[in-house]
Amino acid sequence: MMTVKEMSHLTGVSARTLRYYDEIGLFAPTEKSEAGYRLYDESALEKLRQILYFRQMGIHLDLIKKIINDPALDKNNILRMQKKMLQEEKERLERLIDSIDAALKGAEMDFTVFDRENTAGLFDVLFEHMPDAMKEAALREFGSREKWREHYIKAAGSNKVQKQLAKIVEWYGDKDAFSDASNKGLAEEIEKSCQKRIDGVLERLNEKRGLDVDSFEIRALIGEYGFVLKQLLQPKDEKEMMMSLARSHADGPVRAAADKKYGEGFSEYLKEAIAAFYGR
Repeated sequence: MMTVKEMSHLTGVSARTLRYYDEIGLFAPTEKSEAGYRLYDESALEKLRQILYFRQMGIHLDLIKKIINDPALDKNNILRMQKKMLQEEKERLERLIDSIDAALKGAEMDFTVFDRENTAGLFDVLFEHMPDAMKEAALREFGSREKWREHYIKAAGSNKVQKQLAKIVEWYGDKDAFSDASNKGLAEEIEKSCQKRIDGVLERLNEKRGLDVDSFEIRALIGEYGFVLKQLLQPKDEKEMMMSLARSHADGPVRAAADKKYGEGFSEYLKEAIAAFYGR
């Protein structure tokens, strides 16, 4: 049997981390001594090695816990999924390296992937499909759809935003693939992708609804929510847009729709979380 200190020395995992893994039910000691000290055998060492392997792959502890403790889960399928993600990341890095090589040779890094026509089409589709609360918040800021549309096109043409939009091209691999997708309703795909990410943020926020709105986890989620909406709507003032969105959750159909989807009280919690993040 190995003590916590011995296990830590052998694996490089700190004693504090071993205790934490035990507390969350991820990795328990084989047994405890009469004095209450954690002890580990060879099978425990092998289990810890599996945990560390999955952790190195970037898999979250909650999922690792399910993988380790549920023999019904297909570990190979999860590894295949992780391999695909790593391959995509490798390809992305290779494209970035090629771009840097070109810059070193004197060529400018080209981030212009959305021209005015693409951006105008993107805005029109986004406007058509976006939730009423977002639409109303932006229209209050710009005064009219036409003024918002022109600001959006101008903002999306900036180098900074083009760099951000260039990430979308990575979904397709290169500009040729992007051009093909543009002719098949790319704007609507982007709107759906952004909305999917927003829905994911709100779902995670609902899961953590018991936390204080000033907690790090809640502030991180609201920050992500604001970031996605900023990329989607291109407002002049992110704070004002978000505070306007918070006010829309105070009553009326927006509040009712949010509470119906996520449960009674969610809209009020979201309003308080946005106000806490942007109100200071």
